Amino acid sequence: MHVEEIPKKKVEAVNCLHFIDGNFVSSDTTFNNINPATEDVLGTVEEGGKKEVDLAVQAARKALNGEWKTITTRERSNILRRIGDLITERIEELAVLESLDTGKPYEIAIEMDIKRAAHNFYFFADFLTSMGTEAYQQDQQALHYSIRRPVGVVGMINPWNLPLLLLTWKLAPCLAAGNTAVMKPAEWTPMTATVLAKICKEAGVPDGVVNLVHGFGVDSAGAAITEHPDVDAVTFTGETKTGTAIMKAAAPTLKKLSFELGGKNPNIIFADSDIDEVIETTLKSSFMNQGEVCLCGSRIYVEENLFDEFLDKFTKATKQLKVGDPFESGIKVGAVVSKEHYEKVMSYIEIAKEEGGEILTGGGRPAHMEKGYYINPTIITGLTKESRCIREEIFGPVVTVVPFKKEEEVIQQANDTHYGLGATIWTNNLRRAHRVAQQIEAGIIWVNTWYLRDLRTPFGGMKQSGIGREGGAHSFEFYSELSNVTIKI
Repeated sequence: MHVEEIPKKKVEAVNCLHFIDGNFVSSDTTFNNINPATEDVLGTVEEGGKKEVDLAVQAARKALNGEWKTITTRERSNILRRIGDLITERIEELAVLESLDTGKPYEIAIEMDIKRAAHNFYFFADFLTSMGTEAYQQDQQALHYSIRRPVGVVGMINPWNLPLLLLTWKLAPCLAAGNTAVMKPAEWTPMTATVLAKICKEAGVPDGVVNLVHGFGVDSAGAAITEHPDVDAVTFTGETKTGTAIMKAAAPTLKKLSFELGGKNPNIIFADSDIDEVIETTLKSSFMNQGEVCLCGSRIYVEENLFDEFLDKFTKATKQLKVGDPFESGIKVGAVVSKEHYEKVMSYIEIAKEEGGEILTGGGRPAHMEKGYYINPTIITGLTKESRCIREEIFGPVVTVVPFKKEEEVIQQANDTHYGLGATIWTNNLRRAHRVAQQIEAGIIWVNTWYLRDLRTPFGGMKQSGIGREGGAHSFEFYSELSNVTIKI
């Protein structure tokens, strides 16, 4: 894609209003939306709180028992498909807004974020028409069968790294199961969620079914959603610490919870793997989206007799990655999402130096970028397993590389973490691939690939990386309730 083909100048930033009961509404207070690539103000965002959340929940509760309740499965499927179509029709606009909000390259936004957002609706539009339930005949005494009903009003608290992709990953199955929603996007990335609300209305979603409240988390809109007694379920993607706070807030009303939390994912590379394929994919799994992907393989473990060759080739390839303006063609690494996050990531690089780590490349901002929250892709070696940079989630373009001698050793190191979201294994030994994969404590494990997904499969984390699973029937398990009916014969 050439620079002139990117429609940045044709798209205006969105001033972000709440969307409640089918209407865009304001609050008494707003805050600025900052472009992380330029540090300029993009526009204003309404700051909602308990008042706005309560209005949104009331609208969602009313809509749950209104027209939406009587709509047929086929009609619901058609509405979801129409939402997907409208996202596709506005793909360039949404990609521009996503890039402006997050700092990610436009080319990545259009390919990874927006296309997948549309696909989420297409997938669940099809999937909901094939869903069934159980039925059992108990000899000649009784027939037992299950009926599936919506869980109710669902609160959705969304992260900033993949704003539209992850919001639609929640909203599509939520609507497919017949629920209503109150969405709260991250305060740093509010624009595509605002457009999504408009798209839902245009697609024929009845008023009150989809609601949107902007604002902050603690003591604000996020807390109001998790504490609200008429919210039946909460789905959240974000930091483990925030997940803990949501769980505490939701406990008094025993809300149903689904969490996808932090990750510190191991990337295990055995010496018998295809080194060129490993380098190509590891560049993506390390630095795609500025490393701001929960599934990135930020802990790289390389078998000892491949270690030097890997480091040499990986470092040279990393230095070739283009860092800069998200709207320039060929840019692979844009800006991290905010000044606050920039300072956090940079602080970990300083910690690595203090802990005896060696910075092979990166470690600071690009010399040619005077403004914006840019960080060069960074490779660190020489750290021990006790290092904070190996144990704590950095969530930026920073990876650590550690050698290992034996299979048993690397399995122990890979599992030596509070997290358990994803892992990658590189080997051409089939038996080893199966053996190691079955011992890694993670919710999703790739062998000789990364980020390859089938939306029918279970997705979620172990340990402090999450609660529950999403994808296909697993999403319906969260977004619906089952009742068993027993009929005596």
